[in-house]
Amino acid sequence: MADQQLIDHAARHDLAITAKQLAGWRRAGLLPGNIPGGGLGQGRGSASTPPPESFDLVVALGRMSGRGKRPTDLALLLFAEGLPVPEATVRAAFRAAVDTATLPDEGDGEDDGLDLDERLDRLSHQLPDSGQTVTLVPARARRIDERIARILGKLPAELVELDHNAEPPRLTPQDATLTAVTATLGGSVPLQDIGALLRAMSPGLPANPFASLVETTQEDVPEAAARIIADDGSLTFIPDGDARDLLRALADTASLEDLAAGWHTAAQVREWALDLCQRVERELDAGQLGEAVEEWLHGRLLPSGVSVTETLRDRRWAPSKGAFSALMLLFQCQMFVLLDGLEPGCQWHVLQIPRVLPPPVRDLILSKAVGPETAAAGEGTS
Repeated sequence: MADQQLIDHAARHDLAITAKQLAGWRRAGLLPGNIPGGGLGQGRGSASTPPPESFDLVVALGRMSGRGKRPTDLALLLFAEGLPVPEATVRAAFRAAVDTATLPDEGDGEDDGLDLDERLDRLSHQLPDSGQTVTLVPARARRIDERIARILGKLPAELVELDHNAEPPRLTPQDATLTAVTATLGGSVPLQDIGALLRAMSPGLPANPFASLVETTQEDVPEAAARIIADDGSLTFIPDGDARDLLRALADTASLEDLAAGWHTAAQVREWALDLCQRVERELDAGQLGEAVEEWLHGRLLPSGVSVTETLRDRRWAPSKGAFSALMLLFQCQMFVLLDGLEPGCQWHVLQIPRVLPPPVRDLILSKAVGPETAAAGEGTS
């Protein structure tokens, strides 16, 4: 009788669901069980009633379910809509999203028992023939860069002069992949390697001032650098070990409010990045360079440009990608909190400069990690 109430409720929303579907959703943790009630009397069994939240969940599940939709996908989509999915199911879905981030050499079992250096050495010999390398510049971003370069010509001399690295490194896709694997498995990587990655993400540019800034941080602010940068050039506040373990811990410990904030920020970043690409392409098609191209150029070498290329790498968005991105954003907030403890003030006003960060990321960091008072206090820092 309780299940029939849910089936009838779905029917009133033009959705046909079955008792078998209800049972499957309960097994997957997407739908709570019915609440046992009193006996019906005269040996007719007992009554039960659906929990109040089940009615909205059943309508949403009937609308979202379909071939190829995994229970974890449904859990994330329901959670994103603010529906009362059981908390344990939500956290399990976020953990499962981390499991999708596999590395090139995982799954063959040959890395069992190897330390990080041994594993990286083995991977370096595998990559040339495996084809499993990082896509540094997605095709759409490369096309936009090339179209803008044909129109504008050379980089302005004053911008070129801001790059203080006379002999910048040139990373191959294999080099970049090894750096990414190192960062994933070992924690922080030297700032020189980060700078090299940033340069590799803009291969057509004769200069990269932002990469140069990363590479010369220790020289520019030696006192602050001594507190946050180790002798090998890595950042002291980035924990050692597999970064995915840290993200799984976040999935278990972050508040549901923070998980939701991370999810919605990740979705907003994707929407912002795709909209920017469309606006730039419209200006290029019309032969009239305007605000969109200016925004692209100003942000291309900054974290906002990195967010654009990250978005374009995933042509087909999946809920697991949204959950993984959400955890990465929350991890960034945690690292900013640690950094602020090591270097109070931390020049938070820089995050508010237009085009440094995607607007949704900036708002998340300033609200979750910094807070408006700290951000305001940082204004005026040199």
